[in-house]
Amino acid sequence: MAPDTISKEENRMASEESMALGRRIVDALNTGNLTAIDEVFASGYVDRTPNPGTAPDREGFKQGLTKFRTAFPDFRYTIEDEIVVGDKLVHRLTARGTQKGEFQGVPATGKYASWSEIHIGRIANGKVVEHWGLGDQLGMMQQLGLVASPKVASPK
Repeated sequence: MAPDTISKEENRMASEESMALGRRIVDALNTGNLTAIDEVFASGYVDRTPNPGTAPDREGFKQGLTKFRTAFPDFRYTIEDEIVVGDKLVHRLTARGTQKGEFQGVPATGKYASWSEIHIGRIANGKVVEHWGLGDQLGMMQQLGLVASPKVASPK
C-alpha cells in the first residue's frame, strides 16, 4: 500500500472521529460553552464567512457566539444531516430560538424563529481549522417580523 493511501478502516475511523468532533461543536454552540470552542477549534482557525463586525478567527467566533446567545438565549441547533468527505465535515442544521435581546442592532422582538443552515468545516489534527457557513437569514428575519414576507397573488 502506498504511504499516502489509507485503508477503508482508517477512513471509517477518521470519519467517526470527525462526526464526534461535529457533535461536540454543536453541543458547545447549544450551551454557549466557550471552553469547548477552544478545544475543538484550532488556534489558527479561520472563518471564511464571519458575521458582520466579527473577526474571522477563534476569538471572533467566540465573541459572535456570546452576542448571538445573548440575543437568542434559548438557541438550539439540531443536526439534520452530517457528512464527512476527506478532511471536510458538513452539517445541515435546523436552528431555532426566541429573540429576547438585541441582534445586529435590532431590539428584542420576543418572537420565535426556526431556519436552516449549512456549515462546512475543514479538519486537521482533530480540530476545525477553517469554516464556511450559510444560513437562511431572510427566513429568520421574516419570522422575527423584521422583513416583510412577499405577497402571493391569488389565482384568477
